[in-house]
Amino acid sequence: MKNRMLKLSVLLLPLLLASCGGSGNGELIGVQDRPIFYQPDPYGMVFIPMGSYTMGTADQDVPYALVHQPRTVSLQAFYMDETEITNNEYRQFVYWVRDSLARTLLGDLFPEDYLIEEDEYGNLIDPPRLNWDMEIIWDGEEEREALEELYYPEHERFYRRRAIDPRKLNFEYYWIDYMAAAQKDFSETNNEAGSWANRPQGLRDRSVFIRKEVINVYPDTLSWIHDYAYSFNEPMAQSYFSHPAYDHYPVVGVSWKQAQAFCVWRTRLMNGYLEGRGEPVVNEFRLPSEAEWEWAARGGLDASPYPWGGPYVRNTEGCFLGNYKPLRGDYVDDGGLHTVIVGHYAPNDFGLYDMAGNVAEWTNDAFDESSYNFTWDLNPSYEYNAKESDPPVLKRKVVRGGSWKDVGYYMQVSSRTYEYQDTAKCYLGFRCVQTYLGRQKGDNLSAASNVY
Repeated sequence: MKNRMLKLSVLLLPLLLASCGGSGNGELIGVQDRPIFYQPDPYGMVFIPMGSYTMGTADQDVPYALVHQPRTVSLQAFYMDETEITNNEYRQFVYWVRDSLARTLLGDLFPEDYLIEEDEYGNLIDPPRLNWDMEIIWDGEEEREALEELYYPEHERFYRRRAIDPRKLNFEYYWIDYMAAAQKDFSETNNEAGSWANRPQGLRDRSVFIRKEVINVYPDTLSWIHDYAYSFNEPMAQSYFSHPAYDHYPVVGVSWKQAQAFCVWRTRLMNGYLEGRGEPVVNEFRLPSEAEWEWAARGGLDASPYPWGGPYVRNTEGCFLGNYKPLRGDYVDDGGLHTVIVGHYAPNDFGLYDMAGNVAEWTNDAFDESSYNFTWDLNPSYEYNAKESDPPVLKRKVVRGGSWKDVGYYMQVSSRTYEYQDTAKCYLGFRCVQTYLGRQKGDNLSAASNVY
């Protein structure tokens, strides 16, 4: 028995020595062969460095609303779209939803063409994935019949024109309610209605924190008409989102919920591409918090009331520096009438265009008159996920930046107002942000070089 144990230990010794070959000779060196990560600037976005600034009134509180008392806040670094999301950029989202619905319908008829039913190892995928490499055939006889439900019914067609019914363009997505997951003592009685569940139940089954949304993605083109009584805006309603002339104008008629859905889709689009290449994913695209928006709009000029610096809305040559409603309603004096093409005016010192004027912009924050008094001073954010059954006051979302129809006060970086999350306006658009993965640029490269 003693000899057997000796022989066994001799056999095991080479195995133990071999297993230590990649362990740093017994030292703690972390998991090796991790991906070396470098985060490039997302296309169309600019880097906004971390920093602290005085958030709040930078000039007179004209309506004396007392809803933006000055306070010092600090923010982590992030990326922000250099312009507002344009009609053509948002159209990519609309077309993606349209094409995904079309591929789903055609997959029932031609599964071998429009669906991917097996993975690379021959295992069945349930449910199957859509095949985005297959070009959609819209005019084939069988295809036309299969796709018919995407179009207006015959009795609704104008001059018998066969057109996609925008009411069918619904985007389904899921998100994790981290606020609910963090709570400990809330009732579980109304989970199906979307109320907060308590944490112990989530520890047993996290599905109680997963929310499902189904959002129609087509902009409300009639916002040009219903926003203003006794005004002839029909040409804008007919052409603004659809005509190539307006491709690079900011998208409008998009509700807060639609803007959120766009951010989810954009995240899936980017991370799906990265995962397909075997690369690490990046942080999600989202709407900016109110504090992030103001920090970015100031462009590093802490005490200035406007993104371009200084107390004036004109430059030294007397030209207006943004698209708004100057003087006593002379809309064209600043070079615009309604919206104008994005990037028409000079950027601020961070490289961001139209942070004042053109269209006002959704933020992620719920609106509360006193939120500056109870939010934290590190990455402050006040979120409330309003349900359909909530009163209107709980559906208010902060809007920043002023628009082509607003007076100069709302062009100031500190001015804040609100719109309701389920409404869409012809003077309201949005832009996205993405939290930077790290502290500042260059950190990840330095860490990546520190390998054994």
